[in-house]
Amino acid sequence: MRLVPFALLLAMLSFLSCDRKLEQPPNVVFILADDLGWADLPFYGNQFNEAPNLMALANQGRVFTNAYAACPVCSPSRASIQTGQYPARLGIIDFLPGHWRPYEKMIAAQNRTQYLPLKMETLGELMQRAGYRTGYFGKWHLGNQEQNFANHQGYDESVIFQGSPYYNYNKVLRPNQNFPEEKVLSEALTDLGVDFIQKNSKNPFFLFLAHYDVHVQLDADSAKIEKYLKKPKVPGYPSNAIYAAMIEQIDESVGRIMQTLKDMEVDDHTILIFFSDNGGLVSRFDKVPLIAKSKQHIYEDDSLLYIASSNAPLRAEKGTLYEGGIREPMIVKWPGKIPAGSRSDAMISSVDFFPTLMQLTGGNTEQIIDGKNLLPVLQGDATDTERALFWHYPVYHHSRPASAIRHGDWKLIYFYDTGESELYNLKDDVGESNNLVNTNPEKSKELKAQLDRWLEETHADLPKQNPDFDEARRGEWGTHPGRDQMMAGEKIQ
Repeated sequence: MRLVPFALLLAMLSFLSCDRKLEQPPNVVFILADDLGWADLPFYGNQFNEAPNLMALANQGRVFTNAYAACPVCSPSRASIQTGQYPARLGIIDFLPGHWRPYEKMIAAQNRTQYLPLKMETLGELMQRAGYRTGYFGKWHLGNQEQNFANHQGYDESVIFQGSPYYNYNKVLRPNQNFPEEKVLSEALTDLGVDFIQKNSKNPFFLFLAHYDVHVQLDADSAKIEKYLKKPKVPGYPSNAIYAAMIEQIDESVGRIMQTLKDMEVDDHTILIFFSDNGGLVSRFDKVPLIAKSKQHIYEDDSLLYIASSNAPLRAEKGTLYEGGIREPMIVKWPGKIPAGSRSDAMISSVDFFPTLMQLTGGNTEQIIDGKNLLPVLQGDATDTERALFWHYPVYHHSRPASAIRHGDWKLIYFYDTGESELYNLKDDVGESNNLVNTNPEKSKELKAQLDRWLEETHADLPKQNPDFDEARRGEWGTHPGRDQMMAGEKIQ
């Protein structure tokens, strides 16, 4: 029998080990910001806010210019990310529990459920089945009761945030935590994410880090706020120092995650996705201060007490189907697969993340998937600019009940209260200032028919005429009928 030299045996084992590592599917880190607008970041042209780590991420990955949330508010957008389904199909069409104006012209359509149904397969369950360790840390907003939390939806480890505040949050984290009182929420959530990576770096892992920044009520580290108060304001942009400080907090989180991936020597084998759940908030619909009480003195008697940001050149804000409410910042880094420093105009929706990761891991699902696999877009130069995207937001919020379609450069918004449409060519008019519905009736008719077919196919719930309509009281806000069900964790009948 011929003996294999010991040195050669070691070399063979080393080769096999490396080969297995190469065959191991990539880790995935998904960082989600809350209410961060497309125009808030430097790589989209912002000249006031600072985000050096996100800039570094952009230089190492690909920036997307036509990435969209499937809804202009939180819960439906997050549900679309988790399931790959449009909110209209899923039945979560507004934030949980929802906005409500009892005396408006239309009775707004309501959420069919006040939590993400357990029967729906989530990203967590998809990645679990593929052999990943899964972790979710941060804002969930897909169910108010313990039985609907992330740990029941495919996440091995989870600490979820139930909303407000940015300090003294230990008792609103589930499960409760013991972070120092002076530690801001974004830092605490990042601590949890870093710990998860460190514990699971030897095996495939999926980390979902969902920040609450930059959601109101605005609050941040005082030293960071002072830094931006001293900075000259940028003409045409609100230049809110507290808002800018919160963006820097998100940026620091991204930097820490990137550094941890390097420290654990998994950076080259990890896909990192950065996204936001909906467009940026300009001001609240109820015209109350946007800033936490402890910081309101900073902008006393100043309009910035009520103004967080601007999405210009995009129109409008969160809670509307104009571009400012739905177009999102998005970066994806994938070493060796995505060209560093590249940009893409590909049409992307938040419903695409589920089918993309399903394709990546070789998984499958029985549930209907509305999204598309993005791997050709991520790994190559595919753009799919003629793809049709859809939105359904039939409630009163920062605008009126509406649905919308974008197909290629054309976008149509249909308003249910008047039966009127608006038509824009986004290639020539990204700010949606020139309504072409009367000058191009054929395109309007074509897109409206396409939108109607989609609404029927997804069984979308539509608003109805309100028998209690009161012109004098139409702007009043009431308690949403679904709030009691949300608190009890019940399904709406």
